[in-house]
Amino acid sequence: MPRFSPWPATALCLGAAILPGAATAQPSNDVPDTVVQARRLDEARGAISPTLGATISSLDREGIKGLPQGVEAPINQLLLTFPGVVQDSFGEIHIRGEHRNLQYRVNGVTIPEGIQGFGAFLDARGLRSLSLITGSLPAQFGYRTGGVVDVNLLSGASNPGGWASVYGGSFNTFQPSAGYAGVFGGWDVFATGTWRQSLQGIEPPTGSYESIHNRTDQLRGLLSVSRLLDDTTRISFIAGASANRFQMPNNPGQPQEFPVDGLTDLNSARLNARQWERNQFGILSLQGSREALDWQVSGFGRRSSTHYLPDVQGELAFNGVASDVRRQSQAAGLQADASYRLNASNTLRFGVMTMAERTRNSNTSFVFPVDADGEALDASFPLSSSSSRTSWLYGVYLQNEWRVTDRFTINAGLRGDYADQVVQAGQVSPRINAVWRPWDGTTMTIGYARYFTPPAQDLITPFTVNQFANTTGAPPGNSGSAPRPERSNYFSAGISQRITPQLTLGTNAWYKDATDMLDLGQFGRALVFTPFNYAQGQTYGVEFTGQWRSERLDLFANLTLSRATGRNIRTSQFNFDQEELTYIAGKYVRTDHDQLVTASAGATYRPWEGARASATLLYGNGLRRGFANTEKQPSYTTMNLGLAQEFRAVDGGVWTARVDLINLTDQTVQLRDGSGIGVGAPQFLPRRAVYAGLSRAF
Repeated sequence: MPRFSPWPATALCLGAAILPGAATAQPSNDVPDTVVQARRLDEARGAISPTLGATISSLDREGIKGLPQGVEAPINQLLLTFPGVVQDSFGEIHIRGEHRNLQYRVNGVTIPEGIQGFGAFLDARGLRSLSLITGSLPAQFGYRTGGVVDVNLLSGASNPGGWASVYGGSFNTFQPSAGYAGVFGGWDVFATGTWRQSLQGIEPPTGSYESIHNRTDQLRGLLSVSRLLDDTTRISFIAGASANRFQMPNNPGQPQEFPVDGLTDLNSARLNARQWERNQFGILSLQGSREALDWQVSGFGRRSSTHYLPDVQGELAFNGVASDVRRQSQAAGLQADASYRLNASNTLRFGVMTMAERTRNSNTSFVFPVDADGEALDASFPLSSSSSRTSWLYGVYLQNEWRVTDRFTINAGLRGDYADQVVQAGQVSPRINAVWRPWDGTTMTIGYARYFTPPAQDLITPFTVNQFANTTGAPPGNSGSAPRPERSNYFSAGISQRITPQLTLGTNAWYKDATDMLDLGQFGRALVFTPFNYAQGQTYGVEFTGQWRSERLDLFANLTLSRATGRNIRTSQFNFDQEELTYIAGKYVRTDHDQLVTASAGATYRPWEGARASATLLYGNGLRRGFANTEKQPSYTTMNLGLAQEFRAVDGGVWTARVDLINLTDQTVQLRDGSGIGVGAPQFLPRRAVYAGLSRAF
């Protein structure tokens, strides 16, 4: 049996704890110059990859602190306060009608996506800012184009100091963390580590307060090191690791479908299935800024794995199949981006990216044989399969920012992509955005982007249908082709108006028409997903946003109306019933992650120095359910509250105490009922929870 190995994350956690002592031993006298040079290079890095014409929602460090749970919140919970973000089970979010299709960028470098389960790999405590970029994206953004989660980390030059904190409460949650940022002999160092333990690991299949068999243990660590080589050049290294293990929550009272070893009275509340996840990534970057040229070259690597360990006897009894699933992925690549100011009106930007990925998948399924009458025989046996594959992605882009006037800018470019995967394909994609500021306080944008989105290589698992013939593990269908890249045309337009110095209102609309539209489904008990394609797909919608910012009170409100539809499933068909395939072939159906109305609102009030009171409200009118997603879940509203107070204790240190109430009104919210296209199990949001924390800054 594989062992849980927390050492990569633990090493980073220990590094975070040790660094404060190093700060005392090696004080730096170069901080002022370092701060000036680092900030100038940070600005230059931002100029390499601007977001002209795209829609940007952002939280700075103070904004994160001003939300319930503050820096203790998972990043996906912070993203739910942005417009167009729909929450789903297993910590997943959907943005503007997309299923995942997200890319994460850390300090301007894209992290290769890993085998996403439901464990977080970044902590809000280490963030200087968090942004979500959507809409018609400029040419530097490729592959995962549903949204860009752009993260900037704390640094020793700009954010010196550290912390140690303890946070926990309901569901036996315990979450200590520590971190430090400082400058040591010219090296800018930031490190943080977190351990989380809880009896509410993932969304349970019942609406009861206490879920059964739902413990999680999670370790996360992050290290960032940089050094100025001279006044215009900087080298940096970022590494992160996470090791997460989850018990799979049980659904009590389920009828036993199959006798196992003569037993017919097994208890569905006593299954012992588990899932383990590990992720590590590293980024080495060299950045320079000289006269009219800004550039950054980065090498990156990522390793991730997921292992689902079934309760063989129990899953055979209730499902007729029990699968031990392993998925492993290793990726490495190179990314280079640059900008060159041709003259006062034109800035040329260009870049390349290449990545290789090696995936290994194995599956051992225990099944029952089926006789000529379709009856299962109580004589289970294993079926094993494995596969490995190496894929390559290549991308190149060129674009020009033309400042026609002080108030009107056009950003146009081309992007070329090629994917050498199960299916080999490529595309040249034009991108163009226009930004007009007709008068002070008003910004209008309009844009078009051609997108090319290959399926995630690590999720494509070859499946031998004939291997499972005449067994209880046989899929609904007997044929299917490999997932293909999605190709789409994306249009967006928006306007933002500053009504007063405190109040800003905005609206954005989008429309996407896709060929071979990608979607993901959970087929089986393991919480890993499989891609499939609709022959045609459409997503469209409109967002309304409002923000009020003043000295003591901040308010925000977002309302999104959206629709995501697809027609004719043309890949991975063996996962679907023929009746459902026939129905979907003839008409557009809603995707499983489609939600017509999504809203969020919040307030942060600072009544006196060091105090923050905050509240957020989330509304969704329900994800899809039923045959071919023709029905939907009930609508829901949840509210969260937070109180935080900074104070100086007798030891002279600055402390922060906080209390958070999550799901204040104790709503029973069923996100999924187990039905729908590619939906594997029912899931409920956690019931009301109370958390408290104490942290000390140093």
